[in-house]
Amino acid sequence: MKKLLMFCALSTMMISFNGCLKADGNGCPYKETTIKAPAAEVLQVEQYLDSKGITNALKDSSGVYYIIESAGTGNLTPDVCSTISINYSGKLTTDSVFDKTDGTPIVLRLGGLIPGWIAGLKHITTGGKIKLYIPPSLAYGSVGATRTDQNGATVVVIPPNAILIFDVELVAMQ
Repeated sequence: MKKLLMFCALSTMMISFNGCLKADGNGCPYKETTIKAPAAEVLQVEQYLDSKGITNALKDSSGVYYIIESAGTGNLTPDVCSTISINYSGKLTTDSVFDKTDGTPIVLRLGGLIPGWIAGLKHITTGGKIKLYIPPSLAYGSVGATRTDQNGATVVVIPPNAILIFDVELVAMQ
């Protein structure tokens, strides 16, 4: 079920961004993103961090806040064309977990993920672990994410305008 949710969410994001992408001649259809979160969303993340007493989070130029738990080894960081192998969990600010890997890393192309991941994962190398606090516009924005349950009903997985929190381990990359 969780893998299905991840597949649906990633497929939606890849389809959404596909019209904006062009191949670079090396088989990579992705370009670096310059999307920045609006100041109001960055302020919401800052207020959340303050409310939780989190004082060690750093801010990326995109507006993503992050805490490097382990930088990893080596000096190469992933870019949009990197294929990454990761373990992760994602939750809302209510601490409700909406998705996670089951201990077996999943393999994805970084450029096909939400902009907050693209910005955040550039701060670690293979073996690194990072916590990301992603403003809504760098995640699922005003749309959120839904899935269809076994009865055909639509279930909100990520509400519109939600700040997302991810714990990510970069197991490997190519």
